[in-house]
Amino acid sequence: MLMWKKKPQSILIIKKIWDDLVDEAFVELAAWLVQVKNMEVLIEQQVMDDRIINKQPAFSSICNKLSTFTEGKDNITDMVDLIICLGGDGTLLYASTLFQTSVPPIITFHLGSLGFLTSFDFSDYKEQVSQILEGSKTCFMLRTRLKCDILNQNDTSQLAVPPKSAESRRHVLVLNEIVVDRGDASYLCQLDLYIEDKLITVLQGDGLIISTPTGSTAYAAAAGASMVHPNVPAIIIAPICPHSLSFRPIVVPADVKIKIAVSPDARSDAWVSFDGRNRQQLLKTDVLVISTSEYPLPSICSIDPINDWFESLAGCLHWNVRKIQAPLRYPSPPDVFTEDGLSLDSNEGSSI
Repeated sequence: MLMWKKKPQSILIIKKIWDDLVDEAFVELAAWLVQVKNMEVLIEQQVMDDRIINKQPAFSSICNKLSTFTEGKDNITDMVDLIICLGGDGTLLYASTLFQTSVPPIITFHLGSLGFLTSFDFSDYKEQVSQILEGSKTCFMLRTRLKCDILNQNDTSQLAVPPKSAESRRHVLVLNEIVVDRGDASYLCQLDLYIEDKLITVLQGDGLIISTPTGSTAYAAAAGASMVHPNVPAIIIAPICPHSLSFRPIVVPADVKIKIAVSPDARSDAWVSFDGRNRQQLLKTDVLVISTSEYPLPSICSIDPINDWFESLAGCLHWNVRKIQAPLRYPSPPDVFTEDGLSLDSNEGSSI
């Protein structure tokens, strides 16, 4: 259960961009938080500069009371008590990238397309947010994140401090998955996979997905991996179109260290992306090191971790949805008669 040590004072709102429906919901929510709940509201600078949003009278009346930040420039780790996401799953993934250490609790309202990770309906946002701010019977789950470092084999530093520039960052936490692929090369991707410093196998195919349980219902599921509940401590390894009939996705313990390197004999380098962002080249001299982060993402539940997950499986992915097989309907057995025309029906007694 979510319990506040002190009453929340500041809320970060992350919204889906270029969506009129989300714009209206954002303005309504921000005005309510500022004018009714007397909260400090933090938004992105690009949202503040949005001309369409600025044309709304309700926003003009509160814009001077809002604080702003810019991704990659401002550190907001200690400025936020609660995060509210308006949109689809991408808004939650984006919010995760903003916090590369501890993350405040996050509530996600479904205003996007799929919404597997967004379990709240915006129609009753006032009641939902009020309950969370009061800390009354609020359930949440800790979603595992993966820590990723790209190290040069000749580099002894561990890159403990993330660089300031998001484009050149080689230390990142991901919520869904890391994808290593062949990029625009026409050759097979050839990758050496190590677990606990032991060479497990060499992939030859289009690429490799290293996924959290949260990400197991995303790209990994499309690649044939098992869907794993976010409370399960595990890491999913799924090949992308392997040129082998026996290379199946696997699930390994969450506490192992995984290393991926481009094979020395590979015909080309590879490319890596983190939750679909910060895509960069993985050279033959690089080693991608992946482990479970000590900073999970606390995601507030609509009901509870079990119900929310299975509701999303059924509602978003239509998991195991099919028509129920009709039961067998045996016809009534025909009456049996003796040669003299007497019935042998047991209900009518013996004919003798």
